[in-house]
Amino acid sequence: MRQKSKRVIIYFLLVLVSFIFVLPFLWMLISSLKGNQEIFEFPPTLIPKHWHWVNYIQALKYIPFFHYLLNTFIVTIGTVIGTLVSTPPVAYSFSKLQWKGRNFAFGVCLSTMMLPFIVTMIPLYTMFRDIHWINTFWPLIVPAFFGTPLYIFLLRQFYMGIPNELVEAARIDGAGEMRIFWLITPLTKPALISIALFSFLGAWTDFLGPLIFLNDSNMFTMSLGLQQFQSVHSTAWSYLMAACVVFTVPVILLFFILQRCFIEGISFSGIKG
Repeated sequence: MRQKSKRVIIYFLLVLVSFIFVLPFLWMLISSLKGNQEIFEFPPTLIPKHWHWVNYIQALKYIPFFHYLLNTFIVTIGTVIGTLVSTPPVAYSFSKLQWKGRNFAFGVCLSTMMLPFIVTMIPLYTMFRDIHWINTFWPLIVPAFFGTPLYIFLLRQFYMGIPNELVEAARIDGAGEMRIFWLITPLTKPALISIALFSFLGAWTDFLGPLIFLNDSNMFTMSLGLQQFQSVHSTAWSYLMAACVVFTVPVILLFFILQRCFIEGISFSGIKG
């Protein structure tokens, strides 16, 4: 009986914490279906008095929504591809290959995680300006092809959980390192999906990067487009909330579709150190 009561309390606390995290999205969703005046009424209403479904149609007309959405997809897909191309070989070398200075190089790689983007953005801007990449998507996509320390760490931890006997058996059979790498790559599917989701979410919601490197409104991503929406139509909060809902839905759908592999990849990434 005590065990059941303890479990009920734990589930209640989990539901309560989950509701706290979901509350901002719920407020945004409800506000997207209200009129502007009703949004600021006090006390706030949980259910709209009048359902303004037209807000979604008007929101998509106020700004070139689908053009910004296309730009966001280009940047996001390019970033995800770059992450999946660059991260596995580096993580494999840090986990399954023995070479002089490996641990030191891995420590240096991890130490770069302590450098926030705000520290490196001026040198990056200067470098990309000198090679004439400002106002293009290249500064937002190309860095992903050089690896991201967090994703390298997560995937390296997953590789550490793969028995070394599999690698040694392949070496005894005469397989080279590239062959072994390709053989064990399917085993890392959950971890690859996890870092792909992280990369997708980071690129999809990135605001500071596009703000620095993109000047032409035709190149804007959705994060900049929504900011422009607010600056031009500051009073149309219901339209802004509707546009934000449309912007958020793809991330939510992607997570629910891949959540099983995502949770598996995260849980197995910390088995061995």
